[in-house]
Amino acid sequence: MRELSLASRDIAQLVFLSAIWGASFILIKFGGQSFPPAWMALLRLAFGSAFLAVAMRVKRAPAPPRSLLPFLMLLSLFNNAIPFTLIAWGEHSIPSGLASILNATTTLWVLVFSFLTVPATRSLRTALGVAVGFVGVAIAVLSTGRHQGAAELAGVGLVAVAAISYAIGTVLAKTKLKLHDPLGLATVQLSVATAMMLPVALIGPWPTAVSTLSLASVAALGVLGTGLAYLLYYGLLTRVSAVQIQSVTYILPVWGLMWGLLDGEPLGWMSGVGVAVVLAGLVLLRR
Repeated sequence: MRELSLASRDIAQLVFLSAIWGASFILIKFGGQSFPPAWMALLRLAFGSAFLAVAMRVKRAPAPPRSLLPFLMLLSLFNNAIPFTLIAWGEHSIPSGLASILNATTTLWVLVFSFLTVPATRSLRTALGVAVGFVGVAIAVLSTGRHQGAAELAGVGLVAVAAISYAIGTVLAKTKLKLHDPLGLATVQLSVATAMMLPVALIGPWPTAVSTLSLASVAALGVLGTGLAYLLYYGLLTRVSAVQIQSVTYILPVWGLMWGLLDGEPLGWMSGVGVAVVLAGLVLLRR
């Protein structure tokens, strides 16, 4: 009976985690109405690292060894600073729902890198699954109902590069971080990324008129979409497999499109087809 209760809690937390991450894209859209991309990334990281620092102190989690700092700096760059900035930048010209679909290609890019570097992962099924996934993304991009001008294509490219950056960060994280406390790692990682983004934000354009909605969105993005999401993610990893927790990636586009639809973003039937094809590619890969 206790195992059933635990399984039910894990499922509920997986759905909740996907909802938080799925809502991140609409929060980025609202925050971007007042804050330039570098400031969006900086504030998101600052709120998230502050939240995790409090959690780390309450739980008395150990900090990672100093010898790991150079590696954490590399991970902070690819897993936080670069993608947080590029997604915020890209959403100036593409809908938040489309950004969520492009972000879901992270898993596809991880498998592309594995396919190229690890011979054991090379198979017809892997190649077919990746190809199907990218076809779904192409359908979703073309389903916006508008002629893709230079601005839209640039936005698509920026978010796609962010997904590639996330994939690089995922591959890096798997190599060295298995034996260290996850909460301490996450706190230091976000803190390092905050320090990275501070000079970038100060040198670039500053926010002028800041609305209450934008400020609240950035705060929620940092505390919920970054800080709380990390706590849920690492907590789940102690109870469920990495394959199971990656199912969150499959649901992200659904949440992203739903939040975008509620905000009045156009959602044609082809967007649904694109998401379905992406999911089919990911399911094929997981088989």
